[in-house]
Amino acid sequence: MEVRLQTPLTEDKILNLKAGDSVLLSGVIYSARDAAHKRLIDLLVEGKELPLDIKDETIYYVGPSPAKPGKVIGSAGPTTSYRMDAYAPTLMDLGLRGMIGKGARNGEVIDAIKRNKAIYFGAIGGAAALIGKSIIKSEIIAYEDLGAEAIRRMEVKDMPLVVIIDSKGNNLYEIGQKQYLDSINKE
Repeated sequence: MEVRLQTPLTEDKILNLKAGDSVLLSGVIYSARDAAHKRLIDLLVEGKELPLDIKDETIYYVGPSPAKPGKVIGSAGPTTSYRMDAYAPTLMDLGLRGMIGKGARNGEVIDAIKRNKAIYFGAIGGAAALIGKSIIKSEIIAYEDLGAEAIRRMEVKDMPLVVIIDSKGNNLYEIGQKQYLDSINKE
């Protein structure tokens, strides 16, 4: 099933999404990778405010390449998500609703997704130029010194995603593997 979604991602918008659903996401999302995530958590430990209100927001694990002349952003392919696993549960507990990346997540992240009714989307690795075209506006809002890993506020239009882990904890990677194994065991 293909679903069009508009950010911010409130609970009611994602509750009926299922692992495996195709999504075209539009609206504002934020970029952040592991260095930025560490800084966010360090701020929380110090009792300081985050540089963005993450309630119902979506973070894309991306370090885009520089924009070519006349373009908003360069290639913008997903980063491997497990690098953010140490930080994601804390951010979800503070209201982060969506995450976009590639690859599996650990048990703590999946528990936090279920606990907070959040969602994990997969972006297709190797499709960085295509994904970059769905980003129609981009500005650095924090940690400019991190270069490609700075936190950006990005506006996207019809960003192609797949629900990997839905708000109930159903995991496309596990479902797909089971379906495949069941199919070959029937032969």
